[in-house]
Amino acid sequence: MQRLSIPAIRISFAVIFIWFGILKPIGLSAAIPLVKSTVSWMPLFAAETWVDIIGWWEVLIGVFFLFKKSTRIAIGLLFLQMTGTFMPLFILPEVTFQGGNILLPTLEGQYVIKNIMIISAALTIGGSLIYSKK
Repeated sequence: MQRLSIPAIRISFAVIFIWFGILKPIGLSAAIPLVKSTVSWMPLFAAETWVDIIGWWEVLIGVFFLFKKSTRIAIGLLFLQMTGTFMPLFILPEVTFQGGNILLPTLEGQYVIKNIMIISAALTIGGSLIYSKK
C-alpha cells in the first residue's frame, strides 16, 4: 500500500480536477451557481469569466498532478485554489449552512467542507516529496 498510495492520490487528483474543472468552462458543472455567487464581488472580470478561470485552473492542477516532476506546482496551485473554495462558508453562510447553524451544512456546505480531505491528501503527497529526497 505504501508504494501505491502516493501515485493513487496523484492520479485521483488528476481525474477529479481535470473532470470537474473542464465542466465549468463548458457550462455543465453543478457548482457553477455556487461559484458565481461566491465570486460575484471580485474585481477585473464578470462572474462567468471567473468560473472559466477557476475551471481551467483546476484542469491545470489535474494535469500537473499527472507528472511527478510537476507535483510541487500542482500542490501550490491546489492550495491557492483551496483558499477560494472555502470562501462560500464565510461569504454565503445562508447557502452553506441550514438556518445559519454551522453544525448543519447544506449539500453545498458539505461540497466545500470535504475539501479538508483534499488538503490532507495534498499534504501527504508533499510530505512524501520531502522525505523521498533524503
